[in-house]
Amino acid sequence: MTKIAIFGANGRMGKVLCEACLISNDSELVAALVRQEHALIGSEVTHLISQGKTALTYTGESDLVNDVDVAIDFTLPLGMKKHLSLAIERKLPIVIGTTGLTAQDMAELKAAAKHIPIVFSRNFSVGINILENLVKVAAQTLNEDVDIEVFEAHHRHKVDAPSGTALMIGEAIAEAKGWEHEQVARYDRTTEEQAKAQNEIGYSVLRAGDIVGEHTAYFATMGERLELTHKATSRLTFATGAVRAAKWLRNKPNGLYDMQDVLGLK
Repeated sequence: MTKIAIFGANGRMGKVLCEACLISNDSELVAALVRQEHALIGSEVTHLISQGKTALTYTGESDLVNDVDVAIDFTLPLGMKKHLSLAIERKLPIVIGTTGLTAQDMAELKAAAKHIPIVFSRNFSVGINILENLVKVAAQTLNEDVDIEVFEAHHRHKVDAPSGTALMIGEAIAEAKGWEHEQVARYDRTTEEQAKAQNEIGYSVLRAGDIVGEHTAYFATMGERLELTHKATSRLTFATGAVRAAKWLRNKPNGLYDMQDVLGLK
């Protein structure tokens, strides 16, 4: 039984992570953590999650109990860095699904992984991680005249754009093609008056309503088009993958892992 703590347990994703822990047969939610001095501290978690299998109460982040095997964090970058420091202090393995991280944030993650085991992924869906492998095959196999575009759609509240998952897909394509991603990525064509080049990856973004997450990689040549698409209809998909990663991470040596490691796809 893997004992799990959730940072940001009161957030949109935090609530779903709590639910995923409760419906897993071999994990136990032992800490639902919120910011210090939050009004929810001391109130029961059960009225916020559908399963209602525990009488656990919300606790402050600094009151993290010692009886935890792995923590999970899907909070914003600023909160994540604070939680990462706490995890290092407690020698606690941590699964991180925070998106919108800067190069400096990633450098801090890599440095932290020298002290604790970390699984970091911009998407914990099993299907998306299979898609990551499929786009590599497509990029390596199709002729050099192929046009490559990545489209993504999310709910109106999502802050970062393109999504971390879209970038993950684009970076996988660039790696397969032997390109430097930042040199070939095109986020805005409104200031360019020239035809699209083949050695580039264009990104398109849609923000609307309650779309959980849709991603498509387009590979188009003259006469045919390959579209590789993943659509998520529930956040529980990501939460279930994160709990799977947490169970996998328990007792692993220090290091920075990703969902490809968890699924054995590497």
